[in-house]
Amino acid sequence: MYLNIAAYHFAPLKNLPEMRVKLLAQAKELGLKGTILLTPEGINCFITGSKDAIAALLKTIRSYPELSEFKTKESWADTQPFNRMLVKIKKETISFGIPNATPLKTEAARITPKELKDWYDKNKDFVLLDTRNNFEIEVGAFKNTEHLNMKSFKDFIKAARNKLPEWKDKTIVSVCTGGIRCEKAAPFMNLLGYKNVYQLEGGILKYFEECGSEHYDGDCFVFDKRVALDPELKPSGHGMC
Repeated sequence: MYLNIAAYHFAPLKNLPEMRVKLLAQAKELGLKGTILLTPEGINCFITGSKDAIAALLKTIRSYPELSEFKTKESWADTQPFNRMLVKIKKETISFGIPNATPLKTEAARITPKELKDWYDKNKDFVLLDTRNNFEIEVGAFKNTEHLNMKSFKDFIKAARNKLPEWKDKTIVSVCTGGIRCEKAAPFMNLLGYKNVYQLEGGILKYFEECGSEHYDGDCFVFDKRVALDPELKPSGHGMC
């Protein structure tokens, strides 16, 4: 069994080349595979390997004061979903191109998975906005999901501007796979003038962990050889094409 972790953390990071060398060397020594993105605004990673090896790398990551609160989401698989280990330096944790649309500069309210489930249970009036791409939503999504017909996350910028007159005063909950896209999307909507925007903390994967399949239809697409996870966080059997 392989332990898979998905994690990100926003914090000002410096000395990225030195961090890259250190983390890549340790990850390879531990036999880990996956990708770590290091950026001036934080870290984003998907890593798989043995439980002890993952724990050793996380100890190193958390030894940096800015990353001491680094939290992960875990799942297990019978096969290795990544081919190699990469540590890259990028400008952003996820490409978006709006400098102020980041939790380091613009705050966005958060809602926990259990709070979202409660809103569904009580039929609260809100817009569930899925910020993922079309092909991901086809694999599975929350009930009554609204989406913006996107082929790429950068399409969100124009689409959110177009929706402003219709949704400006509505309560909106933005969701994505693990939460990182909403860390950009929700602050950007606030910058545009939306009045009441929340982001689902931990994304769909955290919702599966805490609430299972309640109010969700299908599986959750992931960007590795597992293709998709079911609400029990197990590979769902979707094939790659």
